[in-house]
Amino acid sequence: MPDTRKKKIVIVGPAYPYRGGNSLFVSYVSDSLKREFDVKVINYKLLYPSILFPGTTQFDQSNILIKKVENERVINSINPFTWIKAAIKIKKEKPDLIVFDWWHPFFSFCHFTISFLLKKGFENKILFITENFVSHEGHLIDKLLTKIGLKNASAFLALSDKVEKDLRLSGYQKMIYRSELPIYECYKTDVSLEPTKERFGYTPDNKVLLFFGYVRKYKGLDLLIDAMPDIIKEIPEVRLLIIGEFYDDPNPYLDKIKELGVSNYIKIINKFVPNEEVRIYYLASDLNILPYRSATQSGILNVSYGFLKPVLVTNVGGLSEFVKNGKTGVVIESNSTEAIVKGVRDFFKLKEKNDFSGNIKDYIKDNKFGNLLELFQQIIKDSIK
Repeated sequence: MPDTRKKKIVIVGPAYPYRGGNSLFVSYVSDSLKREFDVKVINYKLLYPSILFPGTTQFDQSNILIKKVENERVINSINPFTWIKAAIKIKKEKPDLIVFDWWHPFFSFCHFTISFLLKKGFENKILFITENFVSHEGHLIDKLLTKIGLKNASAFLALSDKVEKDLRLSGYQKMIYRSELPIYECYKTDVSLEPTKERFGYTPDNKVLLFFGYVRKYKGLDLLIDAMPDIIKEIPEVRLLIIGEFYDDPNPYLDKIKELGVSNYIKIINKFVPNEEVRIYYLASDLNILPYRSATQSGILNVSYGFLKPVLVTNVGGLSEFVKNGKTGVVIESNSTEAIVKGVRDFFKLKEKNDFSGNIKDYIKDNKFGNLLELFQQIIKDSIK
């Protein structure tokens, strides 16, 4: 008799109650796959030790929860006994595919141990989704840890051409499948907060730039601040919203703003933004700026597209792969205040004759995440050859 049961997939990765892009991505993957598969998510009891986490909390404290998937919190990232427990639990599930969400070399030994314990009996059934290959601020030790962490993968799912290329250049001979981050439309929550420019003391004529997400050196906020005096000279009605938790010391940024004399043009909200508030910043802005020094892809970009908001991105990593220059946003060179100034100027000129929102709406119809079910059916089929 033919096997009519649903194929089972176990996902190892963060989910609610953890906050942030990785948790949201795993939840999207689970929600997408459970339409055709029996999906179980093995979550963390401890994600990052507090000493290694620069933010205020790792947990989602939003009033409105989005994409809350069922999961079992088993893994402590620094307790090897829980890694063994997780492997035993996964084996008992007898999955057709085991999926690890990989984004940071900190999890190297944890992922290596669990996947090593599962390798016997699941030789062709261990898929690593590589959100990143080496972390944005990675060094030699990160590359070594990444090599260890991915050692037992039987296949990879890369989320950008850049990550796929890095995997191949690093000598991995395993099958590499391709997808990308979903379009995060989930923040269009129905709340009473009016998403208008006036809410921030702006006029409808103000041109609002948005920098959204946690602040670290690689994200290039300092370059954007440096560019502001010249942007203001060319576009006096411009304003900048900086929204997100500072993982770096905020004082150098604040000092720079004061020294440049642009305090009246910049508002900073230094906090992790709860789900119900995300929309008020995006819908009050004209252009989301990602002046990153390094990147693979960015969930921030996909949130922008979820609101049909154009982006200005640097030509680093895989960022520009997801932007049609002059149509869904503007692509500039990295590490250049002059390029940021020119990019902002070019965007507002283009906006006069270009329907950015309409272009984004057309572009996201081809988002590869929409084919995830078919892709995983193929991955499981390939795993039993």
